[in-house]
Amino acid sequence: MELTAELRQQLLKFQRTEITEYHIYNRLAQSIRSPQNQQVLKQIADEELKHYETFKSYTRQDVEPDRLRVNFYYLISRIFGFTFGIKLMERGEEKSRANYLQVGGEIEELAVLASEEDAHEEALIEMLDEESLRYAGSIVLGLNDALVELTGALAGYTLALQNTRLIALTGLITGIAAALSMAASEYLSTRSEDTDKNPLKASLYTGAAYILTVAVLILPYLLFPNYYLCLFLALTAAVVIIAVFNYYISVARDEPFRQRFLEMAGVSLGVALFSFGLGYVIRTFLGVDV
Repeated sequence: MELTAELRQQLLKFQRTEITEYHIYNRLAQSIRSPQNQQVLKQIADEELKHYETFKSYTRQDVEPDRLRVNFYYLISRIFGFTFGIKLMERGEEKSRANYLQVGGEIEELAVLASEEDAHEEALIEMLDEESLRYAGSIVLGLNDALVELTGALAGYTLALQNTRLIALTGLITGIAAALSMAASEYLSTRSEDTDKNPLKASLYTGAAYILTVAVLILPYLLFPNYYLCLFLALTAAVVIIAVFNYYISVARDEPFRQRFLEMAGVSLGVALFSFGLGYVIRTFLGVDV
């Protein structure tokens, strides 16, 4: 069929997207150990290549992949896990499917491609079996408890002690003790449940998430002398951690971001505000002067 200049440019754009995603899926398949995940990714890569060839039959032109995009999603997948990287890319494919349908009136075959894109996503959801996501509940437990408990504790210590070094020391002791306690509780809890999760791994994920959060929240008190500034930075860091983690979960597990973020941030900051007031009351009534 004779293509208009506008339609030809749009098809070339689709063609480049398909060959780019072929290289992404193919490269990820080569880097994943699970044979089942490898097989599904290779199958999807082959389908992306077939889509590319379909567009090429209309444009009669070869197109180079977007190497920057290939490297970006491969790097994201290596750092944050292939589940997150693929899901993030799939969100972009939703726009492609909509665009295919827009020009489907002129080229009927594009409607078939759009339906195949939907099948891609379903296949990906079925194949996802990544350890970090299986233990996401343990990570959430460690993060949530550390954020709620330590932001509250630091807010109370800040007004009660008014000494950054002393606040950091007290917060560090509190945080490490709480991390060990949470890890032990998660171990016993997982061991008593009928689950395929390893109790030791679950406890390590919980403890590591707790310790990492403690380190980030305590850091301002080791770097700056103004304890109010340190508290502000610690609370800001808490909100950033909540936002980043909830965005990760919302992409990797197709869960709503806004509701989870507002709930988690509201609880952490609410406890911090209450503890800050409690620190003021205790300091005033006990007459403590550090």
